[in-house]
Amino acid sequence: MHPELPNPAARPAITGPIFAALLAAVAFAFPGEAFAHAVAEGDKGYIQEISGVHLMSFLYLGAKHMVTGYDHILFLLGVIFFLYRMKDIGIYVSLFAIGHSTTMLAGVYFNFGINSYIIDAIIGLSIVYKALDNMGAYQRWFGFQPDTKAATLIFGFCHGFGLSSKILDYEISPDGLLPNLLAFNVGVEIGQLLALGAILIAMGFWRRTPSFLKYAYTANVVMMAAGFLLAGYQITGYFLA
Repeated sequence: MHPELPNPAARPAITGPIFAALLAAVAFAFPGEAFAHAVAEGDKGYIQEISGVHLMSFLYLGAKHMVTGYDHILFLLGVIFFLYRMKDIGIYVSLFAIGHSTTMLAGVYFNFGINSYIIDAIIGLSIVYKALDNMGAYQRWFGFQPDTKAATLIFGFCHGFGLSSKILDYEISPDGLLPNLLAFNVGVEIGQLLALGAILIAMGFWRRTPSFLKYAYTANVVMMAAGFLLAGYQITGYFLA
């Protein structure tokens, strides 16, 4: 799935400025709500107040959620980190989208949610899982490679439950529920394509430089640390809430 990386002992302890900035941003720059798989407070009020079919509004809300969903973006970054062919990228992103869409739509429509702190902690750990996979940890530790396609689909289910749990907390009106949810989901997929496009452009430039293989391992260490940070934040919230 991914190329052989340089010997960990020979790698610099500090990654390039892009990935150092990534961890610092996740740790310090974003407000508390950004750590959660949440909808912004202003959007929450709007969702609670309206009823009936509002396709464009929910389309916009879905796209906004995806583009500003740091957990989504980190997981997508991990998924495509060592994917070079568009066919492979399309397969993995489609699996993630199928998983995410299924549980988001089903969870809200059938009024089934999971504790937000627990599911968001699992989402944080999905980033940890993918970073370790990119580092070749499972082959070294256990002598086998987990099915990466199945893992992407399963974690897609988890990401979808994260959003459905939040929407249920906001008591969305049943009037126009299904078309609004479908519009929201279309917006999420549009946002995912926008985020993916930005990631692919950045990765395309980086892969052309000698620093890619030099810092690839360390970049995934930073991504893993961000995943642990997100998970730890949610676990702490669960016990303090």
